[in-house]
Amino acid sequence: MQNGILGARGATITGKPTDQGPGSVGLSVVIPAYREEERLAPTLKVVREYLDTHVGLDRADWEVVVVDDGSPDRTAAVALEAGLDEPRIRLVQSDGNRGKGSALRLGVAASLGRRVLIMDADLATPIEELAKLEQTLAEDGHLDAAIGSRAHRDSAIERQQSVLREVLGWVGNRVIRLVAVRGIRDTQCGFKLFDGDQARAAFGAARLDGWAIDVEILQYYRRKGWPVAEVPVRWAHQDGSKVQLLDYLRTLVELMRLNAGGIAVATLYLLGSLFLYKGLWSDLDGSILAHSLQDQNQWEWFFGVTADNISHLRNPLFTDFQNMPDGVNLMGNTVMLGLSVPLTPVTLLFGPTFTLALVFALGIAATAWSWYWLIHRRLTESRWAAAAGGALAAFAPPMISHANAHPNFVVLFMIPVIIDRALRLCEGKNIVRDGVLLGLFSAYQVFLGEEPFLLAAMGMAMFAVVYALYDRDSARRSAAPLGLGLLIALAVSVPLVIFPLYWQFFGPQSYHSVLHGDSAGNPLRALTEYSARSLFGDAETASRLSLNTTEQNAFYGWPLLALATGITLWMWRRPLVRALGLAALAAAVLSLGPSVEIEKFGITVPGPWRVVRHLPLLESVIEGRVAMICAPVFGILIALALDRIIGFRAREHRWVGYLAVAAAIIPILPLPLVTEEREPVPAFITQGLYEDYVMDGRSLVAVPLPDPRDAAALHWQSSTGFGFKLAGGYFNGPDGADRVGIYGAKPRMLDTLLADMRWGTIPAPAVTDDMRDEARRDLAAWNAGVLVLPVRQERSAELSGTISELLGKEPKQVADCLIWHVEPF
Repeated sequence: MQNGILGARGATITGKPTDQGPGSVGLSVVIPAYREEERLAPTLKVVREYLDTHVGLDRADWEVVVVDDGSPDRTAAVALEAGLDEPRIRLVQSDGNRGKGSALRLGVAASLGRRVLIMDADLATPIEELAKLEQTLAEDGHLDAAIGSRAHRDSAIERQQSVLREVLGWVGNRVIRLVAVRGIRDTQCGFKLFDGDQARAAFGAARLDGWAIDVEILQYYRRKGWPVAEVPVRWAHQDGSKVQLLDYLRTLVELMRLNAGGIAVATLYLLGSLFLYKGLWSDLDGSILAHSLQDQNQWEWFFGVTADNISHLRNPLFTDFQNMPDGVNLMGNTVMLGLSVPLTPVTLLFGPTFTLALVFALGIAATAWSWYWLIHRRLTESRWAAAAGGALAAFAPPMISHANAHPNFVVLFMIPVIIDRALRLCEGKNIVRDGVLLGLFSAYQVFLGEEPFLLAAMGMAMFAVVYALYDRDSARRSAAPLGLGLLIALAVSVPLVIFPLYWQFFGPQSYHSVLHGDSAGNPLRALTEYSARSLFGDAETASRLSLNTTEQNAFYGWPLLALATGITLWMWRRPLVRALGLAALAAAVLSLGPSVEIEKFGITVPGPWRVVRHLPLLESVIEGRVAMICAPVFGILIALALDRIIGFRAREHRWVGYLAVAAAIIPILPLPLVTEEREPVPAFITQGLYEDYVMDGRSLVAVPLPDPRDAAALHWQSSTGFGFKLAGGYFNGPDGADRVGIYGAKPRMLDTLLADMRWGTIPAPAVTDDMRDEARRDLAAWNAGVLVLPVRQERSAELSGTISELLGKEPKQVADCLIWHVEPF
């Protein structure tokens, strides 16, 4: 059997093994060798003497498998000579020089040991260190491998490498830990002890031929959930090392190859995201997301004003470029400081429109990959099952709806990372480190989006409660380390966020809640219908069942709901699946709002949201958004199902499973977001003709003033470098003595009048002296310097006439705008 495998790989085996097959020998020592004619004989002599003394003299106690990787010298002959003297030393010969990875695969495939030690022919780590590895495995019965580590604080480095090799090794190690095997400080030490059967399975599944095979094997162990321990060892650099400088580059290439599947998944996600925004990217300057309402103008302004604040060393938590003179509490608005601050150079170089498009495209792809990473790392063997789950989590219908306007609700790549760190805390292996990292990650998420973080916390809490009910033993084991880790996380995160949160809730222009009324929940039909931008969707139906095009927060479609229910029942025996299914059900029910209308029977019943809607923080949540919790849950359920389906032996069963998943996913495949031509910024603004009118900090009053219905003036400002301040605006701010949050500035007579005329709510009124006095007070309150009415503005004639009557003077046309200069008050 083994000779057949080795023959298929272009290798021959010499020496007579025992006749009992794998497991018939206590220990197999595998030594890869290339051009080692001078060192191999002394090495084999030392290894043989140690094994005879410390392992045993019986033929079944140990064996040494030397793998000659196509050496042009007498390496193979030396091994053969040693085998003639000691039958327990065997030779495997490769038909060419393929690399260390190939040699190890051949050697482990030929091994018979219940344990397998791999070691280098130069004895950089002495064979005597085997005792430490064996002791580690003996003391912890849960371990499946013990690997030598030069990075361990108790290791003894008796002879250092050259400075260049040290630097290259340090850089390579950091890259490996970053992209391949986190948590293992030294993957490349050539002294590792494995369980024999597991080693043969791992090396049999490996495909790398070079030095990166160590990483591939450790990745395999991690995917299988086989624990590995790093053990401090003695190590000394040996002259004549076969590791050349180019090998470091080859190893990096192999790491890319090793992660080719993950790179392919990431590429597909990015292509999907670019497909979604292809209309916007095709004309960044001249197009706008048609269904963004005024949110694209607002978000570009957020990125722009943050960059302007940072570049001028101003407070990034506040600005008075909108809502003059009161200003805007930026922490109380979702400006995503976690991205808008580090992306300041991008915004200054390419403009806020580019930055927003970049955040959307990369953010959605990163979110999908982050969910894929979590699912594949913890739940599925199949990469592509995890990829499907990650895609659904990030590209589900409610995410696509928010992709029109709300980057804070689609750029959620930190949520899976936070979940993973919480799960590590439950394992209790490194509570302090994991607690610190959880605190840092949580603090960062606060600066990406607080409401999505709150919803994610709700989802995690519902999952945890249900899981604890069904797996109480695991819950009891996890309670103490999780509780301690959460306390550590709080101790780390609170100092980082306490001042920004204080500013948000108690600083200038803070507010305590934003009320959305009793109609912000999802109608029952919204759960089973398709969204406007789903393949099978109908825009008119989706519009009737949602607040607007950016708030289609459910719309999963009945096939996906049916499939998720079926998967939950199919895998009901797993506590994980029970918790996922019931958490999704709870989220869907909560999203229905305080009152649930049952259209078929013409009745309305109280909803469970009624119980929690007045709790702190939840009072500002749009309850329909709670259904977004279902997106990653459904993604995980689909991934679990596909992982099981892929393993079906009968092809017919596999196809039935694939068709069921396809029937649920195809109807909700996202279509590209709709764009339309963007109104150009008036030449009066782009040419800087306003500058003489807004000196000394006076504001520009756009007609009509920017508000949630028309915030084009924000684009005037953000696209031209914030050369003026605006009266009015589109933001969240306080209103009244109780400081209830509203959208936009506190209403005044003049801005209300102009807005009503702009939208045709009222005709041009008969102007009275009281109205003139009120208009002057409003202009004084705004510290206005100039009123600006684009000549192309709808109803510009009526607006112009009314303003002229209020101010008692006619406008002057400058470029493409009518302007009224306001004298200082």
